[in-house]
Amino acid sequence: MSEDSASLLWGVGALVLVVSALSARRLSFGQVLRSLMSWILIFGVAMLAFANRDRIAPIFTDIGERFGIGGQTVVGDTVRIQMSEDGHFWARVSLNGVERRMLVDSGATITALSEGSAKAVGIKADAAGFPVIINTANGAVTARRGRIERVSIGTLETNDLGVVISPAFGDTDVLGMNFLSRLGSWRVEGRTLILEPKPAAKS
Repeated sequence: MSEDSASLLWGVGALVLVVSALSARRLSFGQVLRSLMSWILIFGVAMLAFANRDRIAPIFTDIGERFGIGGQTVVGDTVRIQMSEDGHFWARVSLNGVERRMLVDSGATITALSEGSAKAVGIKADAAGFPVIINTANGAVTARRGRIERVSIGTLETNDLGVVISPAFGDTDVLGMNFLSRLGSWRVEGRTLILEPKPAAKS
């Protein structure tokens, strides 16, 4: 049985229970009809939200992060990022002082920026250099190289980080292995990504 069929059967069954309960209360036809319409509206909204959960989840994640609910926390020099509803880790990253929401992807060799983010941060692609071919989930795309002066997540910071810029990335910015490899360590525990700095050098 498909997911849609199961949802439909669940909805019909719930409506049958509601109608039975209303009938048992011996309400007038008008009252039953009004109550039934209200329940149909509630079920309709719930099923619409369920069908579009992949689009709605990032909105609630972003709202939660803005109000400090879940998402990303900093304790000392350790940054903890909770897995989003879409199964990915999204970090609030400061690029040259400009905050962006970036997908943390250990499968990406290099950090990638959309043209919109590159413009907002003030990064210009190297027009003189040869373009590079980047393999993405949607196939190979052409990109230009650039560099970010300062990248930070919480207290974790690095300088002069190489990036690739392309309109093919859409609105998605990706924090790749060239950033993660500069950390002291990074790991996933359950649904939490933990980023830690390199130990301070002993004098």
